[in-house]
Amino acid sequence: MKNNHMASFGDFRCGNCGALVSSMHMLSAVNNRNHCPYCLWSCHLDLYSAGDRLSACKAKMKPVGLTMKKSRNKYQLNPRGELMLVHICTDCNSVSINRIAADDDPESVLAVYHSSLEISHLFFEALGIKMLNAKDMQAVYTQLYGQTVKASTV
Repeated sequence: MKNNHMASFGDFRCGNCGALVSSMHMLSAVNNRNHCPYCLWSCHLDLYSAGDRLSACKAKMKPVGLTMKKSRNKYQLNPRGELMLVHICTDCNSVSINRIAADDDPESVLAVYHSSLEISHLFFEALGIKMLNAKDMQAVYTQLYGQTVKASTV
């Protein structure tokens, strides 16, 4: 990350909010920590695949929405998969999809989802990314909180 102070074991300081972020698998449950669990901003590190760290850009990546990872089970009754963050690079406009980590702040994830409802999804659809929309609200709450939410609280 630009202006990033690396700590031990791949820990890093968030280029957006300045928080010290641990990359320990035990905390995040992801193999390649690439975003802050507090503000969800990332850094453009990967070029071809998650964890390759080959990108020369290194600019900040803004969380702009949510999508679902497609399930490999074509017979699954519920077509929902794993909730994923969509990031866009503030410099080169590269888009990446990243797993939500176990220690990500659910309120921050929810804020990204709600703000994504205000933007056009056409750009992402052209890239083959199905951004979650207002019809997916119940699925987002279920993924984040493990329960259904009454319509009056949504």
